[in-house]
Amino acid sequence: MFAASVFAMLTSSFKSIQAMPSPSLSPATSRYATPSCHSQFLPSHTSSSKIISSSALLSRQQQFCLIRNSCHQQRDYSVNDKLFFRKNLDEFVPRALQGNADDDDQKQGRWVHFVGIGGYGLSALAMLALKQGWRVSGSDRTWTHRLDTLQEAGVIVYKGHATGNIVNARTGCVPDTIVVSSAIPKGNVEVEAAKLRGVHICKRAAWLCEATKGYELIAVAGTHGKSTTAAMLSFTLQNLGDDLTAVVGADVPQFPGGGNVMVGSGSRFILEADEYDNCFLSIYPSLAIVTNVEWEHVDIFPNKASVQDAFTKFVLQVKPEGIVVLCGDDEGSRSLASNFIDAHALQEAGLRENKALLPQQTKLSKVWMYGLAEGNDWHAEMLAPNVQGGIDYTAVYNGVPMATVSLKSPGIHNVLNSLAVIVVVSVLAIKNKHDADLSSGFNAMKNAAQAASKCLENFVGVQRRFQFLGVAKGCRVYDDYAHHPTEVRAVLQGARQRYGQQHIWVVFQPHTCRRLASMLHNFASAFNDADRVIVAKVYAARVEDHQNFTGANLASLVTGCNAIYIPELDDIFEYLLNQLASCNVNETHHQGEIVIITIGAGDVTTIGPRLLEVLAPPQ
Repeated sequence: MFAASVFAMLTSSFKSIQAMPSPSLSPATSRYATPSCHSQFLPSHTSSSKIISSSALLSRQQQFCLIRNSCHQQRDYSVNDKLFFRKNLDEFVPRALQGNADDDDQKQGRWVHFVGIGGYGLSALAMLALKQGWRVSGSDRTWTHRLDTLQEAGVIVYKGHATGNIVNARTGCVPDTIVVSSAIPKGNVEVEAAKLRGVHICKRAAWLCEATKGYELIAVAGTHGKSTTAAMLSFTLQNLGDDLTAVVGADVPQFPGGGNVMVGSGSRFILEADEYDNCFLSIYPSLAIVTNVEWEHVDIFPNKASVQDAFTKFVLQVKPEGIVVLCGDDEGSRSLASNFIDAHALQEAGLRENKALLPQQTKLSKVWMYGLAEGNDWHAEMLAPNVQGGIDYTAVYNGVPMATVSLKSPGIHNVLNSLAVIVVVSVLAIKNKHDADLSSGFNAMKNAAQAASKCLENFVGVQRRFQFLGVAKGCRVYDDYAHHPTEVRAVLQGARQRYGQQHIWVVFQPHTCRRLASMLHNFASAFNDADRVIVAKVYAARVEDHQNFTGANLASLVTGCNAIYIPELDDIFEYLLNQLASCNVNETHHQGEIVIITIGAGDVTTIGPRLLEVLAPPQ
């Protein structure tokens, strides 16, 4: 019924085009004109040949504007009807009315606009959409280097949010789809304007679902470590000859252009699967990695149980007979294995088709466990610091050494991240092999593990993950994104492993008052490997419930080192310079070197570069 009514409206709209005085659009013909402007598009009795000739110079987007205006005039259809209309427009528009092939809009294709495009998640999706042939635009309240990168690539980027950002100034048309970041509050002017105009609006999760369809999707999830693990895996598989697509939540220096997206022509897609706002529940991977499960994103998850429940739903969305790789050393990740029954074990038992024996909540998937403990399918042993400041170890499968791995990055957390990559590359090597061919399967796994370990030797890391910024006057300066107690502790343990008894100073900016208040005592004990801690004001990324809670609360509880609260970054900067001057740092004596690490997800990232500029001004 709806299709018939839409076809009737379209026929009426096509006839109305002849009434136009010229093919050029006046302001009254924009798709968001008021109802009083629609009188000029009332149906007229004209032949279809005249309709085609008079509209031949109109672009398809211009015709779409005319059609939608007329439809709004004749029927106040529902939101679902609007989506149906948009999806099925091509079925009702004759080819002769689909626009001039030379028109700029036709060349640019479909248009998607990202609200909050500056974040790592949406900026990567915007770049991916651009490379997949979409016309891409976006807006954000502040300008960052990521917006520079997008603009240089061809994305139309706006600083600030405004209705005009979603309107084509020449045609008056709006995007086919608007994708909204989870960080955008309700009432955003672009989103509200899009609602009034019937534009398809979706969150990042829904867009991800569409963007990953048709791929062999490998999703890397976990409270911590997913960015580094996804980057490591993408880098390794690409160097092994896989022409893959990848989206990571951090810039990767070894990706093309040093960004966080890689676009290939192959069938494999590696995605950092973010649990924030349950975004990862929109995807259906063939293989999933879970690095760990802890309470995080306290504005979304009220407690650890709610986080565990979200990750349980995530792994249960792995496709039947897919692969799940879990860190067995982490209690939250290890517990997810109880949701699965090993498909291979069921085959051997002859129970594969007897669904009565399977609990409804289980799936037929192969589960692989990794970690430092020997009880895992894969474990790391013989860990030792290396001359690069990283860690060497041996990857062992069921008691058999498979590969020796040498990492440039320090820290046990990076051992686990890289071991997950070794497991995935090895498992992919036998994915399509039959169980009967055990010998060749084992050899394939070993060869893959050794090839992956060679790639990992050359992996330099991810930006803002213990990223070395430079050295000046005996100070080595690093920057890290850590904003959870477990992450802070891991960064400082890695720093202590590399620098031994040297002085480690930390400038830490808490990220959101709610997180700091909820995890205060865990934060207080996370700085044990530091010698001095400077706590900055809280970076309030979202609306806060604990407005009276400050970094002073944390500084007063930090144990094991000297801690001080200095809210303003300029004052922190001055404090550092004064302290360095009083320390009489020896530029040549290695033991006198001071390591300064800026940690956090906010403004603190400016401290390191500014400090280097003052200590060692550019020549």
